Amino acid sequence: MKTLRSLLYGEVLVAVAFVTLGFVALFFFFDFVEELRWIGSGAAADGNGTYRLTHALAYVGLLVPSHLYELLPITVLIGAIYVMARMAQTSEFTILRTSGLGPWRALRMLLGLGLSFTLLTFAIGDYLAPLSDRSAQLLKARFQGRITTGATGAWLKEKQATSDFAANVAAFSPEGDMREVRVFEFDAQGYLISVMQAPAARFATDGAWELENAERREFDVRASEGARVTRTQHERYRWVNGISREMVSTALLKPERMGTFDLFRYIQHLDANGQTAQRYEIEFWRKVFYPLSCLVMVVLALPFAYLHFRAAGITAYVFAGVMIGISFFLLNNVFGYIGNINNWEPWIAASAPGLLYSLLSLAAFGWLVLRQ
Repeated sequence: MKTLRSLLYGEVLVAVAFVTLGFVALFFFFDFVEELRWIGSGAAADGNGTYRLTHALAYVGLLVPSHLYELLPITVLIGAIYVMARMAQTSEFTILRTSGLGPWRALRMLLGLGLSFTLLTFAIGDYLAPLSDRSAQLLKARFQGRITTGATGAWLKEKQATSDFAANVAAFSPEGDMREVRVFEFDAQGYLISVMQAPAARFATDGAWELENAERREFDVRASEGARVTRTQHERYRWVNGISREMVSTALLKPERMGTFDLFRYIQHLDANGQTAQRYEIEFWRKVFYPLSCLVMVVLALPFAYLHFRAAGITAYVFAGVMIGISFFLLNNVFGYIGNINNWEPWIAASAPGLLYSLLSLAAFGWLVLRQ
């Protein structure tokens, strides 16, 4: 069995590596073409120079781990289908079957290989991809001047003993400072009592925010002489809160670019402050279930080894694998959006595509393998 395992694992690993390299190269090319329009631009006034070809290549290269994480289950399926179909075409798998390789033993061998791909996908998606994505954003921010999540920036909320706060951070600078910060303070009844605005803010060593050139406006609508607004200017205003640098950077990044533990901590922060966490919970469960799809894909590929054909090519079967993989990728994204819109249970929205394809793979295994 060790010889059979080495033969099968070697064939699948080579095929998966070849398919993965092809897909990654294709995405690298698309990303590079997209970056060509930024070459020659940059925040030269800030002393950072212009965005050059080498910077574009480095930025696109740092996006490769994210593409690798998204593509691995698909390339595992395509590579495994190619190997299974080719071994069936050349009667190699028939010889292996007569040598004692039964369906359940073949399934266990492929599941062992699928588990390796599962661990690899998890490691890339949880450690390598978030780190490389953050480095890519910081690289580009050197020339664009900031990291932002869109026109509205990131919103964060914190409940304190006597009042509630809502903070809006428009962007991060390449040095890790916050830009265009607004802090809204509400009393226990929900009345707005103060607003602070600052063009920049940084994190103190104890975690507090130090707002530079901050303007603070205090509202007193219950004053005896009528509503009153008090405006003060502070060269440096210290705001003590529990919103850490990691929470702000997390809010400015897309959920799919975050690690599982970072997502979990951010969801806890949102829940503790009465904010909706549906989108982040769905992404958290997707992070949990997505690597397991590698196991589903190898099971889905096994029935191709039991097909009977000699003269016909395997192109159609590889194409079928490509279409199945693409449909899984699309369905995985669609269920995330549908679950968020319809307020489904996050784990159901995240696991539904994997469960559907698991049933499909088990049905194919039972129909084409066990009945042989």
